[in-house]
Amino acid sequence: MSSRLPLAGVLRLGRPSDIWFKPALSVVAAVAPPNLALLALGRLDLAVYTMAGALCALYAHNRPYAARARALAWVILGMLAGLASALLTASLTRSAVVLVGVGAVLAAAQKVLCDATRIGPPGNVVLTFISSAALFVPQSLDRIPGHLGLAAAAGAWAWLVGMAPGLLRPHGPERRAASAALNAAAAHAEAHVGGEGTAATHGTALIAVRAARHALSSTTGTPLTATHRALERLVVRAEVALAAPSDADPSPLRDWARQVRGNRPVPEVPDLTGIDSELAPRPGPLWHRLRPLAPLALRTALGCALAGYASLALGIGRPYWALVTAASLYQADLALTWGRGVQRVVGNLLGVLFFAALVPLAHTGEVALVLCCLALNFGAEALIGRNYWLGSVCVTPMALLITEFAGFQEPGPLIAERVVDTLVGALVGLAAAVVVPHRARVVRAERAGPRTLAATGSSRGRHPDQRTGNTTEGVRP
Repeated sequence: MSSRLPLAGVLRLGRPSDIWFKPALSVVAAVAPPNLALLALGRLDLAVYTMAGALCALYAHNRPYAARARALAWVILGMLAGLASALLTASLTRSAVVLVGVGAVLAAAQKVLCDATRIGPPGNVVLTFISSAALFVPQSLDRIPGHLGLAAAAGAWAWLVGMAPGLLRPHGPERRAASAALNAAAAHAEAHVGGEGTAATHGTALIAVRAARHALSSTTGTPLTATHRALERLVVRAEVALAAPSDADPSPLRDWARQVRGNRPVPEVPDLTGIDSELAPRPGPLWHRLRPLAPLALRTALGCALAGYASLALGIGRPYWALVTAASLYQADLALTWGRGVQRVVGNLLGVLFFAALVPLAHTGEVALVLCCLALNFGAEALIGRNYWLGSVCVTPMALLITEFAGFQEPGPLIAERVVDTLVGALVGLAAAVVVPHRARVVRAERAGPRTLAATGSSRGRHPDQRTGNTTEGVRP
């Protein structure tokens, strides 16, 4: 069991992303104005609805802006759909058993839709956190339109925040991805010459090339620009170097990587594959991408429902915390799910200690409460790229403080309930992952991942990372 579900490396910190500060600043810019406006109006109790829209700013930071515009719009619509379903259910029943069941179904739907559309981090968990929390807020039918209006307005603001950097660097995401791929390919070529560490450099370069191909292919359906075509030709050079590192010269790769960053003209290199003449294939129908995810939907629904019911049986007043914990675990296979469970538990336990230290400051007034939440938003986004557990140290106190927007509460019961729900959600969620196994064919496809140019060639729109499932990057509350 220890060899299949290892502990070594699960908590190891990685290097921060090159743009770690951008999602961190974006979420603060998206969350601050609505929350400060509610603070000025004395209606912080409505913050759960504005947070629903504002947190959409977390998504699609690595996508080119044309693709980001579409992705953010769909995320906002998905957030509103989940919130509307939760508010309608909460207005019709106060049965905790029914509410947990609806929350589990919503969590399963959000999980498979995020995986099928490959929306990327933070994935389904932010959507599940909002919809599950909204289920347990007292509601009436006449107030639903106003609450959804607040979420939609905050979502529109989040869309503007997400798109604003494109005014200064219209090709920033794909330039960064291409530069990273070229640098990683150069490092692998250098390691191959030295004969040391080639496995590690190959893995790093493969991931970077996948990310670059993803960034470029996500513009399928939009007119190609000269910059985009030039970037594709450079990514092909990185793929060639990865496929044949002994024949690659690292120097030009690094020179091209430096020139690609910023807004300088992209270096022009000869086309090796006829990319410019290829037509981008249309993605398959969403239904075809959803069908292989049926076991994942069952696993998520079962794990979330059982976690919520176990929390209810223990007398916990907020069973949605256990439900969200279970929803956050499911990854491409059992080993990754286990690792995410360990990270979740460690991060949440440290996070409640952080909350205990922070709560005296947050309880000095509503202004301090809002500012603490903004600081924790920034910290979560700044740290979660290094390891999920590290980001959770900030996410956990933030989620606890959000529950106090409607009024300050005794910290002791909050801490106790969060600890119990974390443990229950993790244990029950892992049990569901064992009971409902992964389909071997899907897991093999996910592990196979993309192939390099030498194996499959390269074409615009054919994203190497055509997985049916999960990301191991940051998910939140």
